[in-house]
Amino acid sequence: MAKALDGKVIIVTGAGRGIGREIALLAAREGAKVVVNDPGGAADGSGTDASPAEQVVEEIKKEGGTAVANFETVAEAVPASKIVKQAVDTYGKLDGVVNNAGILRDAIFHRMSIDAFEQVIKVHLMGSFYVSHAAARLYREQESGSFVHFTSTSGLIGNFGQANYAAAKLGIVGLSKSIALDMQRFNVRSNCVSPFAWSRLIGTIPTETEEEKARVARMQQMGPEKIAPLSVFLLGDAAKDVTGQIFAVRMNEIFLMGQSRPIRSVHRDGGWTCETLAEHGMPALKGSFYKLDRSADIFNWDAI
Repeated sequence: MAKALDGKVIIVTGAGRGIGREIALLAAREGAKVVVNDPGGAADGSGTDASPAEQVVEEIKKEGGTAVANFETVAEAVPASKIVKQAVDTYGKLDGVVNNAGILRDAIFHRMSIDAFEQVIKVHLMGSFYVSHAAARLYREQESGSFVHFTSTSGLIGNFGQANYAAAKLGIVGLSKSIALDMQRFNVRSNCVSPFAWSRLIGTIPTETEEEKARVARMQQMGPEKIAPLSVFLLGDAAKDVTGQIFAVRMNEIFLMGQSRPIRSVHRDGGWTCETLAEHGMPALKGSFYKLDRSADIFNWDAI
């Protein structure tokens, strides 16, 4: 069988470790030339280290693949655009972008610093925008291309202590859908993947209670290699009709996630007042309210 990404040029951000690494390796095995982007920072974004990206490139080359390392940050517009430039300068084109780079700076909301909020937004949301925006001009000219953005159930559902991360990840959903709508006429696709996998970022989750320890133990069984097949598939021509969607991957399960739509309405001739809302409006809607669920409350069975 033909390889899924034969002849394609793919950028994977945050590809030095974890999920990004597995996507880069599989993309190369499926015939892609890969730009392995990773500045090599710590889980909170501090510091730099060229070795993670270089090691992935070396591994790809040992397997007979083609790859080049890139150490730019996605958190600023100019460096992010240089990732796209390197892909084109090195391989002559660009066919796919995986916006996987991320950091975590968790804290309960009232204790979260402004810097912690801004830095997570910059890497996740702004980083996805910067790289995608630079790539979009090329995609427009060649009338083809694919984006795979990484979201999270922390944003789609909710989690404690992750207001910055959740806001960024839900923002990425809006970004992806807008790209899908705006660029569909140019044969450009944009989808989101929400991964369940053990990584060094997940390793920052607190494990103070028995419940938290059990949750982390379950997640440790979910390897990042399980996320790669869907991500790579979405970059290929076999996914030409897949765009504007949100998927979740949990071990061997793939979920198509819902998107916000009206679920119930109330109507009152002449409009509403605070009094009639209290008496009739809210009581009528209350039965359909969403609970304050966390991701673990919704995905509460063992991974398959």
